[in-house]
Amino acid sequence: MKLKQLIQLTIVLSAIGMLSACQKSSPQTSLDKIKSKGVLTIAMSPDDPPFEYQTIKNGKNTIVGSDVDLAQAIGKKLGVKVKFQTMDFNNVLTNLGMGKVDMAISDISYTPARAKTYDLSKVYYHTANVLLIKKSNVNKYKTLSDLDGKKLAVQKGTIQEQLTQQKLLKTTAISLSQMGDEVNELKSGQVAGSVMEEMSAESFVSVNPDLMIAKITLPELSNSSGMVVALPKHSSALKSKVDAVIDQLQKDGAIDQSVKKNYALSQANK
Repeated sequence: MKLKQLIQLTIVLSAIGMLSACQKSSPQTSLDKIKSKGVLTIAMSPDDPPFEYQTIKNGKNTIVGSDVDLAQAIGKKLGVKVKFQTMDFNNVLTNLGMGKVDMAISDISYTPARAKTYDLSKVYYHTANVLLIKKSNVNKYKTLSDLDGKKLAVQKGTIQEQLTQQKLLKTTAISLSQMGDEVNELKSGQVAGSVMEEMSAESFVSVNPDLMIAKITLPELSNSSGMVVALPKHSSALKSKVDAVIDQLQKDGAIDQSVKKNYALSQANK
């Protein structure tokens, strides 16, 4: 082969190699995938009013709540339809990590550990954790030390489970799949209390007159801070869109309004 032809062949092969490398380094992003299929699939555990819960609407079982409103706003921003995949909370992030859904919105609290595994949006709502007890035990449980040796119900995979296991060391965490199961265990006397997010606890108290929120200030996990949307790792373009929606909703006061609206609706539907 002549030297000139060899040089030309080398140049062509180099160009092909560079093109192939560029194609490999630029895979389809999470945002691209969502837009190409026209549907945003979201993992959610709809047992946590007023954030996500189920109700009958026009004769059909429907998922509603402030997190649902947020999801719809994100879908509108992206110009796609929204589809919810419902599951127990402890499977929400697992399904996201396995690529079965595009994002997770389900009263998910920020933690550094979660931030290592997923891209997390900016915090869109802050809330506190409380202890739900029977009214008949109001004088029995006044301080944290009164809980020593007691069983406390928590939902699997939640910050409340971590809090109980890491901060309330003299108690035993009873991990359950559904928040309704926590209430049932409490009402039947199987546990002394249930550690819940405050708005959720208030929702259960409103329809269970024998329950109340204990006047005990629970410790907080130092590494948790507010509710976030969870996305696949390396989803910077998608995260930017989600954060923009959150910024606008917070600016308009829409998230607080949605929480209040859905809290009222959750009570009216019970």
